[in-house]
Amino acid sequence: MRKHLFALGGAGLLLGVSIIAAQAQIVPPTTPPDPPKFDAQGTPNFVGAKDLYEYGTLPEYHEPDFVKAFVDAERLPPIEERLPKEPLIFKSSNMPDGIGVYGDVMRHVIGGRPEGWNYMAGQSQGWGGIDMGTMECLTRTGPLFEIKADELAPLPNLAKSWEWSEDGHQLTMHLIEGAKWSDGVPFTTEDAIFYWEDNVLDPNVSPLNGATPETFGEGTTLTALDDYTLLWTFKEAFPKQYIYQMAYGTFCPGPAHIFKPLHPKYKAGATYDEYKNAIPPEYLNIPVMGAWVPVEYRPDDIVVMRRNPYYWKVDDQGNQLPYLNEVQYRLSTWADRDVQAVAGTGDFSNLEQAESYVEALKRSADPAAPARLAFGARTIGYTLFPNLSGNGWGEPDERQQAIRELNRNDDFRKAISYAIDRQRLGEALVKGPFTAIYPGGLYAGTTYYDKDSTVYYPYSLESAKELLKKAGLEDTDGNGVVNFPAGTAGGADVEITLLANADYQTDKNLAEGVIAMMEPLGIRVIANFLTGTQRDATEQAGKFDWRVARNGAELIAVVQNTVALAPTGPQISNSHRAGTDGTLDLLPWEQQLVDTVNAFIATDDAAKRKELMKQYQKLYTENLFGIGLTQYPGALIINKRFANIPAGAPIFMFNWAEDNIIRERVYVPADKQQNYELHPNTLPGAPGSAGAESL
Repeated sequence: MRKHLFALGGAGLLLGVSIIAAQAQIVPPTTPPDPPKFDAQGTPNFVGAKDLYEYGTLPEYHEPDFVKAFVDAERLPPIEERLPKEPLIFKSSNMPDGIGVYGDVMRHVIGGRPEGWNYMAGQSQGWGGIDMGTMECLTRTGPLFEIKADELAPLPNLAKSWEWSEDGHQLTMHLIEGAKWSDGVPFTTEDAIFYWEDNVLDPNVSPLNGATPETFGEGTTLTALDDYTLLWTFKEAFPKQYIYQMAYGTFCPGPAHIFKPLHPKYKAGATYDEYKNAIPPEYLNIPVMGAWVPVEYRPDDIVVMRRNPYYWKVDDQGNQLPYLNEVQYRLSTWADRDVQAVAGTGDFSNLEQAESYVEALKRSADPAAPARLAFGARTIGYTLFPNLSGNGWGEPDERQQAIRELNRNDDFRKAISYAIDRQRLGEALVKGPFTAIYPGGLYAGTTYYDKDSTVYYPYSLESAKELLKKAGLEDTDGNGVVNFPAGTAGGADVEITLLANADYQTDKNLAEGVIAMMEPLGIRVIANFLTGTQRDATEQAGKFDWRVARNGAELIAVVQNTVALAPTGPQISNSHRAGTDGTLDLLPWEQQLVDTVNAFIATDDAAKRKELMKQYQKLYTENLFGIGLTQYPGALIINKRFANIPAGAPIFMFNWAEDNIIRERVYVPADKQQNYELHPNTLPGAPGSAGAESL
């Protein structure tokens, strides 16, 4: 039905431009229209970085009564021995509802499935917040959405402070002293160095979020000066951008005392597959630095995590965090996550599938509704990315190589952009003022966006057809599909495979819309819908012609993961990686794009950065590094019983909402608590043991 609707719409629009078609003129590019006004968006309360938290000591510390019972029974050290020398202290003055109380559960519903606990080697923990409940990273970016613009910088976390050398090529980073993994083993620089040397630098290991040596700057080194001091050495001077890369999820060390003995470098006869898969999801009580520890796993059913008794963060009254004793992850579907959150059988969801917006708004408007809905900025954007590698990445066959050459043709990419009716794409997802026309590149409404630097190729099927002719493509056999020129791929029909994520209906709908809009242009596009891990592997292997994908954080914040704005390294961009010979065959404008991004990274001058991003936006949108489709806001669905939810928390900006809302300080008032705990009065047991331990 969806394809039929797009085809009908395309025919109607084609009829509308038939008068000017005879002129065979190409409609000139322009600037995009302003996004429609959307009053439902929330606004953060902007504060300074030091208003959130600091490190220090307090006169006394507190914990839940049931945890104190473990101490009294000599099953757990006293809290003063479990906390670090100077714990991270959240300030109650910044908490929306103040100091919390202990108890209750946050019930998540997710569509992912845990592969295991070795995220350092690429295993997914199922997404949806599981990893953010277990991982802690050197720095933190999630709460930056509420930091004042003039103080915007990565927040400290496992690294409590850092300073630059005089020449700016070295960064000395001080880790929190005395913090412990959830099994009581000290966290030290050994954990960070193991992650760096034996995971990031090891070419046989692919960390979950794609960390590579280039992620932290070409030629960067990391050494340990002592148990709590790291020394970074960079080729560039003062590359502060890389401190953002030390946050979720590219520098989050795992427990070296668990994983190091399993690594092939240290275990004779071990393979890298064995290392990656040695700790399956059935392995419970994996040591974590996060607020909650996995204590129960039932395949296709649930993951349960209990509070970490060694967690190293407190509030300013000395109460050890988290306030919530338990978090649960029902293993269902991503669409079911929204349904259950709205219905009250789940507690939290990032509403990001635009097709659900109208119904969710109707339900949440009922005063008796268990959940509230809060929209953020339009920071969800989708792009059609052509594979621009022409020298062998993915080992393309003759047809695939011919498509790569077309992708690298300026007229061809412009033809594709002209053939996409972005207004109709957005309206096919959801009616109303939610979606906005998105030409690509930086999002309208974000800090570095500049409308005048944004080149937009408006919908014009006739312009698209004229540009296809310029690219040498015509229908030579009369079957409605253009052919390659004689001598290229045997003059066959131009047939393109489109990779998209089958886990999300929005991804599928947009891919189907693109396919339908290419049909009247004379290009046959075949969908390759794969689930998340399959799709990721296919993309990273370069086995695609085009892909429809949701954009990363770099196009929102710019200062975070900036290297990913362009193919700045051989393995950085999933749209253009190095070929089999290890080289990048960048087009001239791509090299300009890379130079612009590198210049942005190399300067702290605010005015220069603004001008550089104007150059970047023009290069990106004029040359169509990616062909933008649509952008729209996300909404946070949260059960009304929860307190300390920050105003205007986006579902995705510097990080996902699970981190943005700072879950470790979220609580449920005593009079609203429900009996949802599946493992009450229990704590995580020894690593690998059967689950939670009780007295």
